[in-house]
Amino acid sequence: MSYQVLARKWRPATFDALVGQEHVLQALRHALDSNRLHHAYLFTGTRGVGKTTIARILARSLNCEKGVSATPCGECGSCVEISEGRSVDLIEVDAASRTKVEDTRELLDNVQYAPTRSRFKVYLIDEVHMLSGHSFNALLKTLEEPPDHVKFLLATTDPQKLPATVLSRCLQFNLKNMSAQRVVEHLRDVLAQEQVDFDDAALWQLGRAAAGSMRDALSLTDQAIAFGDGSLRDAEVASMLGSVDRRHVYDLLAALLADDAKQLIDTCAQMDEQGVDFASAVDELASVLHRCALAQAVPGAIDPEFGDAEQVAELAGKMTAEDVQLFYELAHSARPQVVQASDPRAAFEMLALRLLAFRPVGVLDPGLTAEDLLELPTSTPEVDDAAKKPEPPPAAVIEASQPEVMPSVGKSEVPKVVGGSERESGAGTQGDQPPWYQILEALGLSGSALNIASHCEVEAVNGASWRLVLDESRANLFNERHVAVVAKALSEWQKVSCEVSIIPGAVSQETPAMRRVRLEAERHKVAVAEINEDPEVLQLVKDFDAKVLQDSVTVDVP
Repeated sequence: MSYQVLARKWRPATFDALVGQEHVLQALRHALDSNRLHHAYLFTGTRGVGKTTIARILARSLNCEKGVSATPCGECGSCVEISEGRSVDLIEVDAASRTKVEDTRELLDNVQYAPTRSRFKVYLIDEVHMLSGHSFNALLKTLEEPPDHVKFLLATTDPQKLPATVLSRCLQFNLKNMSAQRVVEHLRDVLAQEQVDFDDAALWQLGRAAAGSMRDALSLTDQAIAFGDGSLRDAEVASMLGSVDRRHVYDLLAALLADDAKQLIDTCAQMDEQGVDFASAVDELASVLHRCALAQAVPGAIDPEFGDAEQVAELAGKMTAEDVQLFYELAHSARPQVVQASDPRAAFEMLALRLLAFRPVGVLDPGLTAEDLLELPTSTPEVDDAAKKPEPPPAAVIEASQPEVMPSVGKSEVPKVVGGSERESGAGTQGDQPPWYQILEALGLSGSALNIASHCEVEAVNGASWRLVLDESRANLFNERHVAVVAKALSEWQKVSCEVSIIPGAVSQETPAMRRVRLEAERHKVAVAEINEDPEVLQLVKDFDAKVLQDSVTVDVP
C-alpha cells in the first residue's frame, strides 16, 4: 500500500477527533442533537484550521443512515461514501476554479431535485469568496430559500470579500488559529502512534513554524521525518526550517548586558560563519525582548512554547523595563535596514553596537551637572574629612536650603557606618542621614537592582542593618536576588558587612524614582515657559496662528 501523508491520514473523521475549535463544535453538536438545523453554514478562518474538515463531518452527521446526530456512525453506506469522497449527494465545489456565473447556474440547476439516496443534498463550496459578483447574485435566491432537502456549507479564508447579502443568510462560525502548544500536543500523540522518535524542542519549532495551521504542522512534520531519516531532532529541524538558533540571541544579550563590545562582534561573526539569516535573527531578538517585557509586566506569564522560560526569566531580571523597551524599539526599526543592506552582517553589527551605545547606564539624577559625573573617589583621604567639614545636614534641610543640583556622594563624604556608631540611640530614619538618592548614586548599582532600589525609601538604619520599604506598585518586579545585590553594594560602600531587608509597602517619603519624575516635570514646565516666551516662537504663533504642542517639548536628562 502506498504511503499516506500525515495530513490526510490524521484528518479527523468525527467531532470528537477534532483538535481545538470547541466554540464551533459546541454550537454544531447542540444544533444536530436538538434538530435545530439551519440551511446555510459559513466557516471562516486561515488555512489548515479545519474549515473543510468540519464541513465534511457535518455532512456525515446530516446524512448518517442511523439519524441526524453529532456522532455519525462512520459505518453506514452514506458515511463511508462521504469519507471516501464518492457520495453523489455531497457536491463539493472549489470556487477558485469555478468563478463564472455559468458555472454557478449549472451547479444550481439540480437543486430542485431530491437527493439520490441520502437525507439531504449538501453543497460544500470551498473558497466561496472567489465567486464573481454575478455568481453571488445567481446563488443568492437559492441560498435564501432553498428546498428543504438542501444544505449549503460554505468555507472561506477571506469573509470580507463576501457580499453582506450572503453573510446575512448564513450562520457564521469563525475558526481560530491553533496555538503552538496545542499543535505540539497533537504532534506528540500522532508521532507516538506512528512510532517516530522525536525531540520535544523539535516539535516546538514545528509548532511555531506552522503559524496556526494544523495541516501545515503535519506537512512540515512529514518533511522533517524525511529530512531526519525517520526521526525528529532539534538541530536537524532547525536546519530544515532555516531557524535562528536562539543561543545566538542569548549570547548577544549577555554581551550587551556585560558592556562587552568584543563579545558582541564575536557573536555576530559566529552567526555569519553558521550561515544565519540576519533578518530572521532580528526577528528572534525582538521576540525574546517582547517575552522579557511580558515577564516583567506579569511575572509568571512567560510562555513555555520555546522551551527557554528560565533563560527569559533570568534576562528579564537583569534588565530594566526601560532597557527592554529601548532594545525592542531599536531592533524593530532596524529590520528594514538589515533586509535592504548589501551586507546584512554589517547592518546587524551596527544594530548590536547601537544597542550598546544607547543602553542607559542607570537612573541618574537629572539635577547633576557634568562635574558631578566625574569618577567618584575610591579611597579615603589621609586627612579626616570629619575634621575638615561637618556631617551633611539632614535630607529635609538640604532640600529646603540648597538648590536641586547636589554633589555626588563618595565613600569619604559619609560616615563609615551610618547609624549606631554615630548616635547614642543606635537607630535612625531616612531623615536622620544623608539623602538616599545620593547614597544610591555612590553604590554603583545597575539593571533591575538599581530600578528596585530607586523605588525604595530608607525606613530605618541600625548600625550596619538597613531596612528599606519598596513602593508596592513595583513589587511585581522584586525578588530576593535584589536584596543580595543591594546588601553587597552597601557593604562595599560602608566597608562593613551590611544586612539589608526590603519590604514592599506604602512609601511615606519621596523615593529617588519619584524625585526624578518630579524634577523632570519641573524642568519640562520651565522649558515650556521659556519656549512660550521666546520672541521667535511668539512671532510664529502670531504670523501663522500656530500653537505650541506642550507634550512635544522634551528636556535633556543626564
